[in-house]
Amino acid sequence: MHLSLILIILLSSLYSSAQFASYNMSMYSRWYDANLIAEPNLNIKYNSVWGYIHPVNNKEFAILGGTDGTYIIEVSDPVYPILRDYVPGRRNKCIWREYKTYQNYLYAVSDDSQPNSLQIIDLSYLPDSVHVVHNSDSIFSRSHTIFIDSNKLYGGSVTLANGTFYSMAVYDLSNPENPQFLRALNQDYPSIGHVHDMFVRNDTIYASCGYDGFHIYTFNGSNFTEIGSLTSYPDMGYNHSSWLTDDGKTMVFTDEVPADLAVKVIDVSDITDIQVKATFKSNAGATAHNPYIKGNLHVIIAYYQDGVQIYNIEDTSNPVRTGYFDTYPQNTSGYLNPVYAGNWGAYPYLPSGIILASDMQNGLFILNGNAALVGEKEIIENAVNISIYPNPASNFIVVSTIGIDEYQLQIMDINGKIIVETLNTIPHQSIDISNLSKGIYFVKMQSKEKNLVQKLIKQ
Repeated sequence: MHLSLILIILLSSLYSSAQFASYNMSMYSRWYDANLIAEPNLNIKYNSVWGYIHPVNNKEFAILGGTDGTYIIEVSDPVYPILRDYVPGRRNKCIWREYKTYQNYLYAVSDDSQPNSLQIIDLSYLPDSVHVVHNSDSIFSRSHTIFIDSNKLYGGSVTLANGTFYSMAVYDLSNPENPQFLRALNQDYPSIGHVHDMFVRNDTIYASCGYDGFHIYTFNGSNFTEIGSLTSYPDMGYNHSSWLTDDGKTMVFTDEVPADLAVKVIDVSDITDIQVKATFKSNAGATAHNPYIKGNLHVIIAYYQDGVQIYNIEDTSNPVRTGYFDTYPQNTSGYLNPVYAGNWGAYPYLPSGIILASDMQNGLFILNGNAALVGEKEIIENAVNISIYPNPASNFIVVSTIGIDEYQLQIMDINGKIIVETLNTIPHQSIDISNLSKGIYFVKMQSKEKNLVQKLIKQ
């Protein structure tokens, strides 16, 4: 769908980070549609967010859910986000939308009532447009959440068009445009009422099963086998979602209901003896929603009324908050009014390192969390860093620096001739290269803290 077919006015606006309470985090920009009508029951305008990097042109995109559909926003220059396309949902006034990507495809689901459908969207044509290749309830009509591991799609709380309900269902993505049903969890474990969300790695499923607790399964292609569980733990509520460290030893999960429950850090190195190592929370009254872990050290939490919260979990028994950005400054003395307000999701996995945060009322926040993601035992060079992206590039490059006060930047052709030369003190600078001819260049940066020479391909 081309932008010329979109009959709504979309706005991309810049705001000062000073409007939002923060620590060790800052805002590049914020994107929202001023004309988007909120879902009437909970006053939600936006929901989930995911990220995508194009494998050919290396451009970065935010996938943002709205009550009416899906917004595809380029964030290659995080200071100037650009709406590239919009896909209307099968129905509007939706509370829930969730997204995952596989190869060049985006899988979009919703758990709102009929009519609804799985949508499969081809992203390979970006930044020009996206193409919807499936928008039907023939595979399933509703799913609360999804996760993709290898070539399998896992759906949490799946409803078919005929009303059949699966607590969790697995689909084969060998043909990405036509997922094939493999098996449902309730075929093997009917006692589990539903799976709200799941983290999957190498066919091991860490399932958040609401009031049934936390369960770990393996799937061998034919059936499920439970290999571990945690059904009693401190501050237990509705087990909502989880994430696993890269080394596979530690998980962080959240309990969404009732509000004000602590986040849990658990040791899963021995899945037959899962141990709760710590519980923690931000401000009293706020709700921890979705956790995401980078490496083994940091958890980034979409924390509803408290925005994005970042904790260092290197010492699993003593998590330490290293940063936050409050995307919902409308808070007054009562966090619980409204209950569903603030940061729904936070995506920290784009190569540039930016964090994409979706606020239910305030839209998409594009954030710099680098200062909060530096740990005491991480490589010290991370505290002084230079990154240049996108590469290849067409119209601009972004120079992002950490721990550098001033630097000289030169862009040279392959003969060493200086084409662009600037002296900068801005930690995040967009450089216009639209006038350069296509070809290979070199970007040279010099500062007292660090020097860099990097090849640049101008498309």
